[in-house]
Amino acid sequence: MDTAPLSVLERIASALERLSPPPPSLEGVDKADAFVWLPERGRLLPVPHVAHVAATLLQGVDSQRQTLLENTEHFARGLPANNAMLWGARGMGKSSLVKGAHALINQVDGKPCAPGQGRIALVEIQREDLATLPDLLAMLRESPRRFIIFCDDLSFEKEDRDYKALKSVLDGGIAGRPENVLFYATSNRRHLMPREMIENERASAINPSEATEEKVSLSDRFGLWLGFHPCPQDVFLDMVRTYATERSLPISDEDLAARANEWAITRGSRSGRVAFQFIEDLTAELASSR
Repeated sequence: MDTAPLSVLERIASALERLSPPPPSLEGVDKADAFVWLPERGRLLPVPHVAHVAATLLQGVDSQRQTLLENTEHFARGLPANNAMLWGARGMGKSSLVKGAHALINQVDGKPCAPGQGRIALVEIQREDLATLPDLLAMLRESPRRFIIFCDDLSFEKEDRDYKALKSVLDGGIAGRPENVLFYATSNRRHLMPREMIENERASAINPSEATEEKVSLSDRFGLWLGFHPCPQDVFLDMVRTYATERSLPISDEDLAARANEWAITRGSRSGRVAFQFIEDLTAELASSR
């Protein structure tokens, strides 16, 4: 019997299996408290340690921090909670607050919980993978754990299929949003699209108000809108002082403020990110001079 045709068919079958994505799997979901969604593999990639700044160290965002922590705590306890959009000035702690809130909620007696034992698991999804959200939600619905899906720096240049997919997911479709899933996103744009795109649509539409409402309807699906605004000098210095105190840096307040202001001038901005970058540089400088 000629086995050549059978061998060819086996190779074709193997190639097709490699090309087609595997079915989504919750394998390993109890091994960590943070994951990255890999749609091409249908898997959640565990993240053993999430790089984050403690939520209590973030300055100038007291109201936003309190609101997000309360919402996250409600969700962890199985109470009603809202999807959240954190929007506004770059570098002001939007993504840091999400990661910091997740870490704080999962603490036990002030210490991080054991891997996989957190009350909430954080799942990061990339902007370009939003079309796979229905698959991810269908998979997470089957888990007893509670999840926050996190998309950092979310924005759209046009009303593409990912935009419409996210609108449907936030409403939950006919199946409804899974009770064990929330969606948190950050964006520099309040309505997730460039202002000129919305204004152009208003100017060219037969019914301007309807056209505008369609463009902003996605952001309306987030129950919480938390705005982050550029910080004045005094808030910037509070950020710097908080980081310096937390690290016990041997430097006078006068010298710290002067050097921080000089750093901000060279960067052309004041923000939480600039404050943290300054402290990183100062920490290394002081350590090397000992």
